[in-house]
Amino acid sequence: MPHTLHEADANQESLREAAERIRLQAQAAAADSERERRLSPELVDALRDSGLMRCGAPGTLGAAQAPPAVSLACAETIARGDAATGWCVSIALTSSLLAAYLPEKGAAETFGDPRAIAAGVWAPRAKARPVEGGVVVSGRWSFCSGITHADHFFGGCVLDDGRGDKDGVPTLRAVGIPAEELRILDTWQTSGLRATGSHDAVAEEVFVPDHRVLALDDGPLIDAPLYRFPIYGYFALSIAAAALGNARGAIDDLMDLAGRKVATGSRRTLAEKATTQAAVGQAEAALRAARAFFYSAIDDAWQAACTADTVGLGLRTGLRLAAAHAARTSAEVVRAMYDLGGGSAVYESSPLQRRFRDATTATAHLQVSPATWETTGRILLGLPTHVAQL
Repeated sequence: MPHTLHEADANQESLREAAERIRLQAQAAAADSERERRLSPELVDALRDSGLMRCGAPGTLGAAQAPPAVSLACAETIARGDAATGWCVSIALTSSLLAAYLPEKGAAETFGDPRAIAAGVWAPRAKARPVEGGVVVSGRWSFCSGITHADHFFGGCVLDDGRGDKDGVPTLRAVGIPAEELRILDTWQTSGLRATGSHDAVAEEVFVPDHRVLALDDGPLIDAPLYRFPIYGYFALSIAAAALGNARGAIDDLMDLAGRKVATGSRRTLAEKATTQAAVGQAEAALRAARAFFYSAIDDAWQAACTADTVGLGLRTGLRLAAAHAARTSAEVVRAMYDLGGGSAVYESSPLQRRFRDATTATAHLQVSPATWETTGRILLGLPTHVAQL
């Protein structure tokens, strides 16, 4: 970790400044990135140099070990320029948290390089069988965002040791695999978030040494506020951060269009119409409210992580509520801006149509799906609920 509070503040300010620079670069490259269905090498280089892609890793590795509000605000800022780039930042910085769950050798191997990037799908889509010195992994993971530029991939597995489940519950692990040892299938032919390159990844009898095997549910090996902050909640928040930035970008795009668009048969610009003014006002209020809840929930949980051994169920519930609400409200805001754009918004030359497609794709993610309302509602009502991954 930084040796002084001043050093920590300087590191965080450096991340914010980098995010603002990359926002502009990502915005300029957005159309090309979408067409190529991956981030450009120049953009990836800028992200590597910024430190943002591993800012959740421990300070002992030379990483920022930044508080959640700082890291997520940076992802949000970049998504304001381009949602897909912000999404890739969210995935990478969340994956970098796993350094705290790995043995020291594994953490150094995967995140010791200052320019390292990791991707991950924690759902147990593969099987791992124990062998001497590690495990052998086979399986296929979908939605591997950022796999086209990642150095390592962390995939969820069911550990098959031949003894069956323990008390009916499978033994789950995540394994860190060099991306070059995976087979990447070109499956990411989608309506939105195309530039995330979220293809499928396949492991075929890949050996993973013990020092790159971790158990998320066993907790981190490093005791620090960042790693006491709920990791599953952090994951949901990372999806919402990209959605919030995309919504802010959609309002930006609409305002730019509204000041110069005059509909056929009209003498007034789009901005001068009362319907536009009301819709923009409502969208601004909705986005500000969702964003305020988002960062308030993060701050509440962060204060608990700084002062207690664990973050309680109520605060973890708040994180999931805030993430789902932010992502889904953001999609509504983007839809409103797209509708206001009218015929101009349907062309590929309009960033609003990309914003709209990206927003609806983001809400398909399990972490911010409508099922969140049922889970959190059961908790609020005091009903028995499975909360291991909340």
